[in-house]
Amino acid sequence: MNNEARIDKWLWAARIFKTRTIAAAACKKGQVCLDGAVLKASRMIKAGDVVSVRKPPITYSFRVLQPIEKRVGAKLIPEILENVTSPEQYELLEMSKISGFVGRAKGTGRPTKKERRSLDDFREDVPEFFADFDFDLEDSDEL
Repeated sequence: MNNEARIDKWLWAARIFKTRTIAAAACKKGQVCLDGAVLKASRMIKAGDVVSVRKPPITYSFRVLQPIEKRVGAKLIPEILENVTSPEQYELLEMSKISGFVGRAKGTGRPTKKERRSLDDFREDVPEFFADFDFDLEDSDEL
């Protein structure tokens, strides 16, 4: 076993990112840190390092147990890394899930037919029984 591994390869091998390209892009965007310092994709890590990965809305922290560069099965991940993410981060994740964002997320594309119909129902005009009602009661002579 090597004593060191590239951070982008380790993030991919430890199944934190789906592809090595995505892991390298996260490094380039400044989403991967080691002791508060942003890492380049080529940075070498060793056993015992604590790597922070920001995946909005939370920041995950992992302790490197084995610096590997070859992807392993999911059952072997506990031998590769230790999740040391604080419980506050997971609470933040739960709060964002239950916050119930009402609008459509940017970049989700056009609404489906079902979503469009529910939006139309929501924005429907004033019901017919209110159409003839005079809301200006002060000017009304019928009081």
